[in-house]
This record gives sequence, C-alpha cells and structure tokens, in this order.
Amino acid sequence: MKHKKMLIRIAVVLLSLFLLGSVALLGINAYVKGTTNGQIMTAEEASDLSDVDCILVLGCLVRSDGSPSDMLADRLHCGISLYRNSTSPKLLMSGDHGREEYDEVNTMKAFAVAEGVPSEDVFMDHAGFNTYESLYRAKEVFGASKVVIVTQEYHLYRALYIANALGIEAYGVAADTRTYSNQWIRDIREILARNKDALISLFRPEPTYLGDPIDLSGNGNVTNDRGDS
Repeated sequence: MKHKKMLIRIAVVLLSLFLLGSVALLGINAYVKGTTNGQIMTAEEASDLSDVDCILVLGCLVRSDGSPSDMLADRLHCGISLYRNSTSPKLLMSGDHGREEYDEVNTMKAFAVAEGVPSEDVFMDHAGFNTYESLYRAKEVFGASKVVIVTQEYHLYRALYIANALGIEAYGVAADTRTYSNQWIRDIREILARNKDALISLFRPEPTYLGDPIDLSGNGNVTNDRGDS
C-alpha cells in the first residue's frame, strides 16, 4: 500500500513538473512572437525605411549539387527584390560555411550575382552558423546597426527577438511564397528554438568566430574566398 502511494505521489510530481514546463515553454514562445510581431512588414513598407545598413538574408539548406533548397531560394528572391526596391544598397548573406564540402554563402552570393546584383554589393558571412551568431556577427563584425532580415515568417520572430536583445534596430520581411513540406515539424521545433535563443540572448555569449571588422559601405568582394575580386 505504501509503495502504491509513493508511486502516485511521484506521478503527481512528474505531471506537475511537466505542466509547469509546458506553460513556461509556451509562455516564452508567445512572448517572443508577441514582442516582435510589429516589426514584420511587407517589401513595400520596407522600401520606405531609411539608412538601412544591409538586407540580411539568413541561410538554410543547400542541396548536395550546390543548388539552394526551395526555402533558401525564396529567401534569396525576397532579398534581391528588397535590394532592387532600394531598401538597402547592400546584401549580407549569412550562413554555414564551416566545412569545405558544405557552403551556403557562396551558393547564396552566386545566386544573387546570377540575378544581376553586382558582386561588390553582396557580402558573405561564412560563420553564420545559427541565427544568434548571424545576428551577433552582423553587428560586431559587419557593423550593422539597422537591418532588414529576410527569412520565412516562422523564423522571423526569433531572429527579430535576438536582434532586439543585441541592440540592433531590425525589421523583417517574410519570404513565404509556397507551402513547404513538413512545415509542421519546423513549427514544433521552432517553439523549442525560441525558448533556447531567448535564454541565450540573456547572456549574449560571443559567437564561434569573430574576426576583423568588415565595412558594409565598402566592397563585398572582400568576403570572397575563391580567388574572385
């Protein structure tokens, strides 16, 4: 009998902890979305902004043949559209290039150049390994204090929250132009990611790499790493 009562108490404690954890998880998620929702705008609204240092396009999956995934292609089209409507004279492609065999940022820059954007107007951040590091480096390495962030809407809330925590004046334009497969999985993972980055933003650790400052008002070819000029 005592053993049964003990098991019931343990089950009640575990259930209570689960419920409290769930409430906290969902509460932080709602806070991140609620505090940044007003910073998301249309491309037309973004074109009315002034003194935007760069359009920050956040990287994601590049296929094994070196082509951008659908999600990344949509981000790139959106960023290029913002460049063309004079939202900012510079594009900053930030993504994962931590391995020689996997390179998001050169794919991103090549895509923009092929679409007619001058190479000198496209900067690459080779060490944007995650959303937090992309935003941190945009400010501390590239000197950006006012940016327009381009990614899908589900991801924008977290990126904008991090930017706010780092003291960057940031706005977001959603690059959703189609239905993405398995989006429901991303939406669930994003709840956890918002909680994680809300915590990280409290402590503001340095990213994996920093490096010498790069002036966004200069020539984007200084970030080339393939012998281009």
